[in-house]
Amino acid sequence: MNDPSAAQSQASSLDFAAGVLRAEAEAVEHVIQQLGPDFDRAVDAIAACSGNVIVSGMGKSGIIAQKFSATLASTGTPSHYLHPSEAMHGDLGRIRLGDIVILLSYSGSTDDVLSLAALIRQDGVTAIALCARPDAHLARLCDMTLAVGDVTEACPHNLAPTASTTAMLALGDALAMSVSRARNFSADDFRKRHPGGMLGRQMMNITDVLRFRAGDNLPLIRESATVGQMLDQLDDYARPPGATLIIDDGGRLVGIVTDADLRRRYRADVDLLDRAVQSIMTASPKVLADSALVRDAVQLVRELRVDEIPIVDTQAKPVGLLDVQDLIALKVIEEG
Repeated sequence: MNDPSAAQSQASSLDFAAGVLRAEAEAVEHVIQQLGPDFDRAVDAIAACSGNVIVSGMGKSGIIAQKFSATLASTGTPSHYLHPSEAMHGDLGRIRLGDIVILLSYSGSTDDVLSLAALIRQDGVTAIALCARPDAHLARLCDMTLAVGDVTEACPHNLAPTASTTAMLALGDALAMSVSRARNFSADDFRKRHPGGMLGRQMMNITDVLRFRAGDNLPLIRESATVGQMLDQLDDYARPPGATLIIDDGGRLVGIVTDADLRRRYRADVDLLDRAVQSIMTASPKVLADSALVRDAVQLVRELRVDEIPIVDTQAKPVGLLDVQDLIALKVIEEG
């Protein structure tokens, strides 16, 4: 028998979890209402900064600060995290005139953060406070203040930093993305900073992952050739691809013939070998430009459910053929 108390407990847990998410969503929505002139000033200051952006905070705010700094660094703004306590014991030397320091403290009254803010102020280094209220002690020590407003925590006791840290995280992301936009940070810039992992693989140029390349191991067949002539040419290749690209007299791609196309036609047409390739090819297939990224290929494979994608240059001439196995080998899509 089903335990009614267990079902009730599960339902109440789901309701509670939904309430937590609503509280955090409302906290982020509340931040939008706090945006003001200091946000624009902060974006302009960071975008023009010739030094580094140092981000600091204690406890949960410190964890948010580390993520904030990492987001800045990966989107075009040199940045690193500084622990406020370590700053008091020698690491203050990491900060130079020309840097910008962003200090996170929801309460705006964390002792170590206030001490760091006071020292920065004495040295004439630009400081930005990220806290709850613009009249907080921390705000008075800084040049600009980004406030998230008064937040009710998602914790049932309104104690554990939950909604407040989510609000600070969101505001940090908004600032980092605004600065990135101001710096005209491009997808190519992002790729250069993410050579590893799934993001790095997704941002690779498509031509860097091709196994089959025109003029090397990828046959290009004239549309006037017969199927028999096409197969004779394919015999010259030790490991031909799973599709053949068809070109016109100008060398431009006009169609594609897959192994599956040949198998289907061969069963139904005894004269197949004598027919023109043009009569059996898929005309005007979907293609990718040779400037495309791996992520573009992944999207096309998922949308069209195709195993081969021709890659062409600006004149529509074939550069290569992307096989779905190339993407599987990169681990950007799963087999099956």
